[in-house]
Amino acid sequence: MAHIVEIEDFSDPALDVFARLTENQLKNRLHPEDGLFIAESPKVIGTALDAGLVPVSLLTERRHIEGSAAALLKRLGDIPVYTADDGLLSKLTGYDLTRGVLCAMRRPAGRSANKVLQGAHRVAVLENIVDSTNLGAIFRSAAALGMDAVLLSPACCDPLLRRSVRVSMGTVFQIPWARLDDLAALKRAGFVTLAMALKRDALPLDDPILQTFDKLAVVLGTEGDGLTQETIAGCDYTVMIPMAHGVDSLNVGNAAAVTFWALRRRG
Repeated sequence: MAHIVEIEDFSDPALDVFARLTENQLKNRLHPEDGLFIAESPKVIGTALDAGLVPVSLLTERRHIEGSAAALLKRLGDIPVYTADDGLLSKLTGYDLTRGVLCAMRRPAGRSANKVLQGAHRVAVLENIVDSTNLGAIFRSAAALGMDAVLLSPACCDPLLRRSVRVSMGTVFQIPWARLDDLAALKRAGFVTLAMALKRDALPLDDPILQTFDKLAVVLGTEGDGLTQETIAGCDYTVMIPMAHGVDSLNVGNAAAVTFWALRRRG
């Protein structure tokens, strides 16, 4: 059973993980085996535990210990649970806690692209997505709408950033993901690659030919400029979502959801 620790000294180094360490410091690039991330809210933390992730410590408003976090505390094992009144925790973190609970957890070991592609038929490939809110939204849609895995270019932001984890509602723990250096691994694994881009020769998303392929990899680009020309040229097809009313594009998170639904594996 987790043990409750009343916060008496806000300068306690044990609280650094919640209030003073940057995301890069949490990741611990020099010693990735010691890396941490923060899961926020009882639901997201519970999803992380379901996925086998290891909790290190918890920070919660006192009122949640016998409230919304009560069931969660029974699952945490013998870790410290730091607590104080709501106003004091806001002073510590610099903001009101979303749903009143933060959990520091061990980062999971990374997977290889080849590993997550095994047995997959529909995958999302993200190039240079740098907004953690968009990334979290894409993961949530990918998990809900039939994607088997998510692959990220080296310049994509970290799926385990606090905001990405929260916006994804924990689906970053449910759907396999890995970094991908280039498209060659997809083609070796038998995937047909689709570049989502606004080009005159792009196929509409509802073109029947797209449903004839057993393995599809949908490649989506950064929020501002979209995919690089090199990536578009390296894909088998260029595809776009038909637009109306003179609108030329969608936010990448919304575009991802539409695309995943249209290209979901049927039967």
